[in-house]
Amino acid sequence: MASASRPTSSGTGDYTARHLQVLEGLEAVRKRPGMYIGSTDQRGLMHCLWEIIDNAVDEALAGVCTDIVVVLGADGSIEVRDNGRGIPVDVEQRTGLSGVEVVFTKLHAGGKFGGGSYAATGGLHGVGASVVNALSSRLDVEVDRAGKTYGMSFRRGEPGRFADSGTTGAPHSPDAAFTAYETRSELPVVGKAKRGVTGTRVRFWPDRQIFLKSADLDYDQLTARARQTSFLIPGLRLVLRDERAASSGEPVVEEVFQHDGGISEFVEFLAPDAAITDVMRLEGSGTFTETVPVLDDQGHMTPTEVQRECGVDVALRWGQGYDARLLSFVNIITTPKGGTHVTGFEQALLKVFRRQLELNARRLKVGNDKPEKDDVLAGLTAVVTVRLAEPQFEGQTKEVLGTNAVRAIVAKVVEQQLTERLTSSKRDDKLQATRLLEKVTAEMKSRISARLHKETQRRKTALESSSLPTKLRDCRTTDVGRTELFIVEGDSAMGTAKEARNSEFQALLPIRGKILNVQKASVGDMLKNVECASIIQVIGAGSGRTFELEAARYGKVIIMTDADVDGAHIRTLLLTLFFRYMRPLVEAGRVYAAMPPLHRIEVVNAGAKKNELIYTYNDADLRRTLARLERGNKKIKQPMQRYKGLGEMDADQLADTTMDPRKRTLRQVTMRDLEAAERVFELLMGNEVAPRKDFIIDSAAEVDRERIDA
Repeated sequence: MASASRPTSSGTGDYTARHLQVLEGLEAVRKRPGMYIGSTDQRGLMHCLWEIIDNAVDEALAGVCTDIVVVLGADGSIEVRDNGRGIPVDVEQRTGLSGVEVVFTKLHAGGKFGGGSYAATGGLHGVGASVVNALSSRLDVEVDRAGKTYGMSFRRGEPGRFADSGTTGAPHSPDAAFTAYETRSELPVVGKAKRGVTGTRVRFWPDRQIFLKSADLDYDQLTARARQTSFLIPGLRLVLRDERAASSGEPVVEEVFQHDGGISEFVEFLAPDAAITDVMRLEGSGTFTETVPVLDDQGHMTPTEVQRECGVDVALRWGQGYDARLLSFVNIITTPKGGTHVTGFEQALLKVFRRQLELNARRLKVGNDKPEKDDVLAGLTAVVTVRLAEPQFEGQTKEVLGTNAVRAIVAKVVEQQLTERLTSSKRDDKLQATRLLEKVTAEMKSRISARLHKETQRRKTALESSSLPTKLRDCRTTDVGRTELFIVEGDSAMGTAKEARNSEFQALLPIRGKILNVQKASVGDMLKNVECASIIQVIGAGSGRTFELEAARYGKVIIMTDADVDGAHIRTLLLTLFFRYMRPLVEAGRVYAAMPPLHRIEVVNAGAKKNELIYTYNDADLRRTLARLERGNKKIKQPMQRYKGLGEMDADQLADTTMDPRKRTLRQVTMRDLEAAERVFELLMGNEVAPRKDFIIDSAAEVDRERIDA
């Protein structure tokens, strides 16, 4: 195994503790920015903007902010203003710093760790504002609180004072002279605020030492995000102002987004097709408990059990189209890869429609078929939102929700309210429910028809052949879960098996003699071999790398050969074919070996009572059975029959002993040790003769000579 950072041959003395680096605070962010924002291109720059916007949006989520303004400045700056409560300006006791400095200079610091300031937020990890500060050549923040305006500036995360700070109306620049605070930082009062007015203004210049020169803000993406946020927080007024082209004489672009209808309007905006149903709004909540580490007064993390409330708000409607569009959010943060809330929504959706189709099966003529998820989602446009404190996301990018308890809460709300809507006695609701159930039924029937057509075509075109082998005696049902393919040795056994089988689900394929040893042969030779090609063609799932287990036409493949040495050899050759070219079939446990009897004992009963037939499957079984009958003073008709082949049985005997599922015994072929199986097949069936010769010589003493037909 290769090791990382291994010292050179000069010895371990050249690699000591002095070679280790400990990155403190925001220094780590500047050293490894990709860890915090994903990349240093446009995507990372947009992520920085989202972090600041989301802080303002969290105030709106808390119900204390109604206006957010985003300004893209002509000087390369980005400004976000809100009329929320304003960042705390008092001194934080543990650090001795103002709240503003703590938020913008300390990683994992903020008001979203269970302190009660926010019930639901998009920011969770307390690194957003401080990361943006660390990656900005300049960041200015102003806070309106208690009739005063407080201001503070930072250069690449370090607090201090720019020469142009406090100059009203004068342009600010990251290139202005900067003086860092040497002993104690300050949060000066820079102005007056109107009575009762609160809010925060953050303006930052992305550091071009960090970001690529080509990295620029995507206005269209920003517009889409602003519109989306205005849908998710009804009543929030979001203004975008783009001044970047003003220096070249172009007009300033300004857009305002406000949607009082919330996600119901969002669904109408997203829907691409004509509606089958009105927009349905499903709302509710649930509680759950979880154990989380909480910072106590001594600065220690203490595991504490807390009760959470999860609010669920879903808007959905079905249209005449076939495509589905589902957007999901947690505290207005989009989760493009879903998570537990989406899983709960989809599970409830499927459960409701399966139940409704079952109740209306006769009217809709669905029989025993059940809809799948794609049948229900066809034509659906939906927005799924949940709000809860401290949700568990997978990583800082928050693309997947991981809080497990949310799944059951969402599922319960959706199941209960959607069922009420679909079973409502109101005239309009009944009409829409009928149209919707008919649409889902049509989707289900189309899917089943397409699958049956595909299976029919596959049966016809397996191995590029237009028809299955004429010697195949196929079964009638197409239910793969029930079907069985018997590979029968010889035409004489085939004749008896045709009468013994249940033609509803049992198919027969005879093979003549011993098939090709595919362990030695090439793929081309294998496909040219009539018997091998017939088996692959009949199973219908391809071979080798192209083998598709789901395409197999039979649920069980049963090798039925004579109970002699030749039968064992044929069985080994067939297993070699399955192992080499249809291994998933073996791994899935769908290959079996039939166990035909070796002897038949007829016990003579006294009087008119019918004689009893007993079958034994090997010599040891025969000896035990004879001893038992002898102890019971049973008379045995002589001579006892020893079967040399399946063809010696009549149909009733073959059915009772080998083919009837109620009476037969099958041996399932398994591969518990893949490497051992590979070695055995190569030893017994491979090209190397010498190892096989040694194996035969070494194992000769263990052979039961009575089993050899000679």
